[in-house]
Amino acid sequence: MQLIFHWVIAAVAIAISAYLLPGTSVDSLVTALIVAVVLGLANIVIKPILIILTLPVTLLTLGLFTFVINAFLVWLTSLVVPGFEVQNFGWALLFAILLSLIQLVFRQMEKKVE
Repeated sequence: MQLIFHWVIAAVAIAISAYLLPGTSVDSLVTALIVAVVLGLANIVIKPILIILTLPVTLLTLGLFTFVINAFLVWLTSLVVPGFEVQNFGWALLFAILLSLIQLVFRQMEKKVE
């Protein structure tokens, strides 16, 4: 049940981020749910590999390069999921940052409810 709750929260965060940024768009809430699944899978499978491959750069930038990795995963997701569009890499970077902030707010709200 908690997995479904987090999935829906991620989809709402994706929809809010796409609404706030003019360079990104999500066609519907169903598309946002699909984006949440694909982005979650990319974070589980691809992100650890990219972090290991870019470890020297990540250490040199004190971890800020992970924002670039997240933006790449958002951009990759936009190529895979129809109905989710990101105009360029800059918008993907802003989308990834905004998505992280919105999910942080939702996590803090969840902790206060428990």
